[in-house]
Amino acid sequence: MPSLKNTPRISLIIPAHNEENYLPRLLDSVDLARAQYTHGPEQIEVIVVDDASTDATAAIAQARGCVVVRAEARRIASARNAGAHAARGAIVAFIDADSQIHPETFNAIDAELRSKAIIGGTTGTRFERSSLGLRCSHALLLVMGTLLRVAMRERPSRQVDAGVVFCRKADFDAIGGYNEERSFAEDVQFLMDLSRLARRKGQRLSRGTSTPAIFSTRKFDTYGDWHFFRAPLWIPWRSLFRPSARNRFTDRYWYGDR
Repeated sequence: MPSLKNTPRISLIIPAHNEENYLPRLLDSVDLARAQYTHGPEQIEVIVVDDASTDATAAIAQARGCVVVRAEARRIASARNAGAHAARGAIVAFIDADSQIHPETFNAIDAELRSKAIIGGTTGTRFERSSLGLRCSHALLLVMGTLLRVAMRERPSRQVDAGVVFCRKADFDAIGGYNEERSFAEDVQFLMDLSRLARRKGQRLSRGTSTPAIFSTRKFDTYGDWHFFRAPLWIPWRSLFRPSARNRFTDRYWYGDR
C-alpha cells in the first residue's frame, strides 16, 4: 500500500479507445499543467483507461508514465468508473482523450475545492477551431442540454458544462459514479446527480471559465460543421431517454472504431 506521502491529491482519468493519434497531445498538455501545479507534479496521478484498444494507446500511456487500466466494456461511463475505482487521489477529474487541458487546470481545481461551498464542477471548454457552424452548434448544445435536464425532471441550470469534470472522490462514490446504462449523455447525468447531492449538502457546482479545456472538433471534421442541425432528424431520441438503448447510430457516432 502506498504511503500517505506518496498519495496523489488529484487523479486525472482519461478514457481512451484507439486514441494513439490524439493521446500524445493531451498528455503533452497534462505534463505542462502538472509542471505548473503549485503542490508539485508528483501530486497529480494520470490514469489512462484503455477501453479495448487495438492500437498503441496503452503503450503510449505506459511510456509516458501513466497508470494504465484495461477495460473491455466499450461504454465510456464504464471506462470512467474503472479509472475512478483505481484512483488514489482525494480528487478525481475526467477529460476525454482527444481534448487538451489548460496549463493552470490543476491549480484551478485545487482552488475551487478548497472551498467547502463547492462540491465539484467543470473547467469549461472551447473548440479547437472556430466557424459559424461551430458557434451555432455550441448554442444548440446549450438548448439541448436544457431540454435534457427538463426531460430528466431536473431544474435547468447554467452550471452544467463540459471540459475537465472534477469532484472529491468521496462525493463521486456517494452518487455511484457515472450511469453505466447510458451510451451517451452520461456526463450530463453525472453533473445533475452531483448537483442534487450538492443541494442536500448545502453546496453547489462550480462552472469555470478561466481555464477552459480545448474541445476536439473531429466529429465536426467528419460530419460537417453544421451536422448538429441535421441531427434531430436522425438522433434516436429513445436512446436519449432510455439509457440502456443501443443502436447503429450511437455505436457509429460515439463508439465507432478509429
